[in-house]
Amino acid sequence: MDEELNETLSAVGPRLRALRRERDITLAELSESTGISESTLSRLESGGRKPTLELLLPLAKAYGIPLDELVGAPATGDPRIHMRPIRRHGRVFIPLTRRPGGIQAFKQIMPPQTPVEPELKVHEGYEWLYVLSGRVRLLLGEQDLTLLPGEVVEFDTHVPHWIAAVGPESAEVLCLYGTQGERAHIRTNT
Repeated sequence: MDEELNETLSAVGPRLRALRRERDITLAELSESTGISESTLSRLESGGRKPTLELLLPLAKAYGIPLDELVGAPATGDPRIHMRPIRRHGRVFIPLTRRPGGIQAFKQIMPPQTPVEPELKVHEGYEWLYVLSGRVRLLLGEQDLTLLPGEVVEFDTHVPHWIAAVGPESAEVLCLYGTQGERAHIRTNT
């Protein structure tokens, strides 16, 4: 077996243990969600059991991450990521992250809005927007804000809100969205 493959396979167990502990999941809980016995999971994490697709696929599903990320597979071939735009309600959402769960990043393109009656919505999560171009109107609870390029907002999506491009041109924004209310953490060197 090639040395790089050997190293990758021997690192799977510690990677699985670290991931489980990072997410604060017990072997019993993981066993229940995957159908893999606790003893098999323990041996897999300690290196006493070789990782197989039959074991790794349910684990990747349980953790909500791609299989290659779960095992730390070395990069192969073309490194470019070809994300497909999503069209919803006349807007284009370009996913910038691939892993399900956790904070998701999108570039959003909003066409100019013809005058409409805003319909405020609420849903699970927390949102962070950075305006790249155009002007964006944000109704957030009782606030009515016009955001210009370079401005940032963050808000709990349980607060009634409505977002649209205003003016003659489309608006482009970077959006971080956490379904469980995760917030963006900003660190500075001060």
